[in-house]
Formats: sequence, structure tokens, C-alpha cells
Amino acid sequence: MYAHIRGTVCEVFPDRAIIEANGIGFELFCSSLTLKGLLIGQEAKLYTHFHIAQDAVALYGFATTYEKEMFRKLIGVSRIGPKVALNVLSVLTPSDISLAVMTDNVAAFDRVQGMGRKTASRVILELKEKVDAADSVSVAGIAQAEASAPMRTEAIAALVSLGYDGAAAGRIVASLPDCDKVEDMIKLALREISKR
Repeated sequence: MYAHIRGTVCEVFPDRAIIEANGIGFELFCSSLTLKGLLIGQEAKLYTHFHIAQDAVALYGFATTYEKEMFRKLIGVSRIGPKVALNVLSVLTPSDISLAVMTDNVAAFDRVQGMGRKTASRVILELKEKVDAADSVSVAGIAQAEASAPMRTEAIAALVSLGYDGAAAGRIVASLPDCDKVEDMIKLALREISKR
């Protein structure tokens, strides 16, 4: 219905912003990553998704078309509504989500409010067919990750058990070259982490 809205940012709340365009104040629910880029009094352009449910009508705003498309993929997963989808996008970038799906990294979703491991597993399973290498900024990293997914999944799980963030562990492991043993991949990952 609406492709995007361009206007002046009037107010920013923890979960939404008010954008005034042509004298109309539009309330757009946004991820925290999108909200961080909005400044009161400045002009902004947000790509929109108009959502109608049984008990609500809402407008959602996104900084990029990529974020909007990932939101639509997430709400296409069974029992994932707009609120949980925004929670995911508040913690993970669309590239992080694609990487987590391609590497079966359930731990990447650990910090998402309202999402447990079972729900994260369902998201990964249902998005497998909808997310591909083109959805990630690091296409080379995804291609490597796909080739040795079981080993990479094990390496990510080991890093998470050592206390590292699931999304960060997934990004680092995906950037590593293939290894003969999972132990070698973990050592390489730890070296990369220590450099950062």
C-alpha cells in the first residue's frame, strides 16, 4: 500500500517513530537499529510495510529495503509476528540473520527478546529455502560456510559454550577458510577474536 514515507522526524520512542509528511504524522514501528539512525527535526526516508491483523492495523518502517524484505521473510515464519520480527531485527542485521540461517546457528538468536531456542530453530528451518547467498553482504563467507556447515556449526557451538556471542561467533567462523578438523577451526576463530 505504501512503499516508503519521507518526512521530518517528530518523535522517537523505544519501539516507534513519528514521521510528519505533508501535515500528517505517521506512526511507524521500527527496529532499534533503524531508530538509532533517526534524528528529531531531520528528514528521514523509511521503507514501509502496512500490516493488518485481526486485532490491529500498523505501519512498520525500515532504514533499508533489505531490512524490510527480511522483516517480511520473518513474519512469513509460522507463529512469528511483527513484534518478534522487530525484536530479531533489533539485535541482528539482515546479513547476520542470513548467515545464522545458512550455518544453522541457533545461538545467534539468543539475545532476541521473546525467542527461545525452539523458535529460533523453527526460524532457521523455515527460512532455509527463502535465504540464499545473495542475502548476505559476505557472499564468499556464506559459500564457505555452506560447504562445511556441520563443522562450522560445531565450531560456533564451541565458541558459544566458551561465552562468546552467537552472532559474533557465526560471523567469525563463516569468514574462516575450510579446515580438516573442527579443533583447528576453533583455534583459528579464537585467534581472529583476539585480533579484534
